Amino acid sequence: MTSTYSVVDLIRAKRDGQTLDPDQITWLIRAYTDGIVADEQMSAMAMVVYFQGLDDVELSTWTTAMIESGERMTFDGLSRPTVDKHSTGGVGDKITLPLAPLVAACGAAVPQLSGRGLGHTGGTLDKMEAIPGWRADLSHDEMVAQLENVGAVICAAGPGLAPADKKLYALRDVTGTVESIPLIASSIMSKKIAEGTDSLILDVKTGSGAFMKTEEDARELARRLVGLGEAAGVRTTALLTHMDVPLGYACGNGIEVAESLEVLAGGGPADVVELTIALARQMVKAAGLDGTDPADVLARGQAMDVWRNMVRAQGGDPDAPLPVAHHSQDLVATEAGVITGIDAMSVGLAAWRLGAGRARKEDPVQAAAGVMLRVRPGDRVVAGQPLATLLTDMPDSIARAEEAMTDTFTVGQSFQPRDVVVDTIMARS
Repeated sequence: MTSTYSVVDLIRAKRDGQTLDPDQITWLIRAYTDGIVADEQMSAMAMVVYFQGLDDVELSTWTTAMIESGERMTFDGLSRPTVDKHSTGGVGDKITLPLAPLVAACGAAVPQLSGRGLGHTGGTLDKMEAIPGWRADLSHDEMVAQLENVGAVICAAGPGLAPADKKLYALRDVTGTVESIPLIASSIMSKKIAEGTDSLILDVKTGSGAFMKTEEDARELARRLVGLGEAAGVRTTALLTHMDVPLGYACGNGIEVAESLEVLAGGGPADVVELTIALARQMVKAAGLDGTDPADVLARGQAMDVWRNMVRAQGGDPDAPLPVAHHSQDLVATEAGVITGIDAMSVGLAAWRLGAGRARKEDPVQAAAGVMLRVRPGDRVVAGQPLATLLTDMPDSIARAEEAMTDTFTVGQSFQPRDVVVDTIMARS
């Protein structure tokens, strides 16, 4: 670094509404990565950004600096076009599992670098690790070979990819700054741009089970994500999707794998199938594979073939039985009527308490734990009918999970269904 700044001066400047110039931001991110800026100082800056925001130039510089803190991957040698998908996180969101093999079956290479769950939102790697033998950690050469031979890979990001983000992500989680739109945007896009994919489709969720509770905030996040991608030369499109109600019936790890297999086999919950196909169509379009309809490919069973090959390539047994919880308890309806709502946040919290999630990154998760919903909005129920089943290997956790789901189900007289996808956000022409 050729320039040196006082981090306290930068914090004060941003606190007072001033704009940081590119050199200041670049120095800040580099100095934090190198340990020159202390955690407590970066915590203060993160809180300042939470309240003051970053303009588009500041955000672009911040994201670029995070990318440059580590290595960049490349898939230039592949015979297939590369396309990735990222979700901002939700409850029951197992879409990556059927989506990656489906898009691969359409002819693309899908490098799905994924993460683990924290709090009420699940992690793709935790779900996949419910499969006996499956491993998340692959070398770059293993990843490239699998993409060429199989077409899809779901794996952990290597330690060299945007190390600044790893440090800042952990800091945000313990400082109340997770919901900052510019910090979310830079965190997502620094990793995805560094990953080196040709195009990217984003699933930006809004609702009680999402980080963005309002549609207005979700739209702003989507706009900034798309802008960052396009500026970096990555073809980027975002779908705005509902997350008031969990996706599908299964909210856990192993049980979400089982539900994903239902989708790959041609069945599964209607909302999971709808979102999987909607995202797949965007990914296939972005990859330039016009004329291929993912719905037809799914119906022909080709995605299931890719899934089995993908699991085997990473040491897993696609035929092995998935873990089964040792303890279960039903929650039943107290009145008759029509289910008009299922609060995603409370379901995610219950699954977390049952052992499906973690409070800290290093905590273990239970593969069999979670919440299996028995109804969906629009279903008619009678008193005493099961609404959900709590699953766990820790019987002492059931009472706290029940507490979390006290007001989960809303019962009324009628229900008006709606599409999962709210809108499509594309780059400005």
